[in-house]
Amino acid sequence: MFALSRQEIALVLVTMLWGSTFLIIHIAMQHSGPLFFVGVRFTVAGLVSMLLFRKHMAGLTRREGGAGVAIGCALFLGYYLQTYGLQTITSSQSAFITALYVPIVPLLQWAVLKRPPGLMSWVGVGLAFTGLVLLAGPEAGALHVSPGELATLAGAAAIAAEIILIGHFARSVDSRHVTAVQLLTAGLASFALMPVLGEPIPAFSWLWAGAAIGLGLASAVIQLTMNWAQKSVSPTRATVIYAGEPVWGGIVGRLAGDRLPGLALVGGALIVAGVLASEIKFKRKPKTRPREA
Repeated sequence: MFALSRQEIALVLVTMLWGSTFLIIHIAMQHSGPLFFVGVRFTVAGLVSMLLFRKHMAGLTRREGGAGVAIGCALFLGYYLQTYGLQTITSSQSAFITALYVPIVPLLQWAVLKRPPGLMSWVGVGLAFTGLVLLAGPEAGALHVSPGELATLAGAAAIAAEIILIGHFARSVDSRHVTAVQLLTAGLASFALMPVLGEPIPAFSWLWAGAAIGLGLASAVIQLTMNWAQKSVSPTRATVIYAGEPVWGGIVGRLAGDRLPGLALVGGALIVAGVLASEIKFKRKPKTRPREA
């Protein structure tokens, strides 16, 4: 009989929550600019993390501060571009395009760290980007990607960079210190760019306030849940669960009235297949030594 552990159920709930955030942000963008919204969201998340980890923050090192700032800048860029895109594309489109960060990771590792992707990574990249073509809607044999879709794709690349940075620093830092710093960095960077890009402070609305503060609290809870659950859930198992994020995003978008054409739905399915394929790892058989006579 198939049964999920408590930790796996927690990750499924986290993934469902992630999937619903695309629609929440899409609606909130009718009342707020992307920089202000991201600023409130991650500043709240950072302050909550600082409060939760207050007994440990005194030991923050220079390396942990630098790691938190670097990861936070990538985090800001990823979520700002995603939020910017949600002003003009549907929550379902955003969810599927954002999922491309998984197959983008091995491409960035190849470009930056000179680690060539394995066979299944290439399969995943091929499936995912074929899915993107179908999701974006090819016309007359050419790919016509809207500004919102391009921004979301760039945001997925920034999230992939964030994951690589986290992996680079993971073994040499306290994750509690880095989490608090990266969340605060993302929030403050967003506020700092508002006057530079000319985005005004929006008129107060309970809709953007509830969405931004709620997502900020959710971001802190999600991070803690993932850290707890993945102590006993394998990375492969967790990835399969996380691959459901765009599916849940598509379901929530569908319930809210999104009506993607058939080819776009096939594209979304190919993106999910690419996410899963890129995480498949084949174990090499150990070489057998010849018996001694």
